[in-house]
Amino acid sequence: MRVSVIGGSTVTELEAETAEAVGRLLAQYGHTVVCGGYGGVMEAACRGASEAGGHTIGILSTDDPDDANPYVDDPIATGLGHARNALVVMNGDAVVAVDGGGGTLSELGYASIYDRPTAGLGTHDADHVETVESAEEAVRYVETAVGIDEE
Repeated sequence: MRVSVIGGSTVTELEAETAEAVGRLLAQYGHTVVCGGYGGVMEAACRGASEAGGHTIGILSTDDPDDANPYVDDPIATGLGHARNALVVMNGDAVVAVDGGGGTLSELGYASIYDRPTAGLGTHDADHVETVESAEEAVRYVETAVGIDEE
């Protein structure tokens, strides 16, 4: 499954560690990480997935694939600016949000519109976001929500 990992482009060390753990666990369970392709939560999740042998996709707001963080395997340059946020969400079967500001809030809105199961770690409070306390809980939630049994 593909999981969109969304969150702040500027994060604390703890938020980066959390996002890295999410990416690592997703990769260990055979899932692909989809993100916005830049720094902060996006880079940390990609780093975790990459170090665990996983696959990463970065959907960039610019028209230059070289703008992606170094852990993105497949950069997709859109030139769409923040409008690309819809594509980040639409290309995942589920969403994990870590922290985040206005861009993350827009992605959470798209997650609701496109009915993507969403786990939230220290992010915006919304009716469709399942608040969880750890990377493990986030991955377990999205797997269960899309019908994947954890072994």
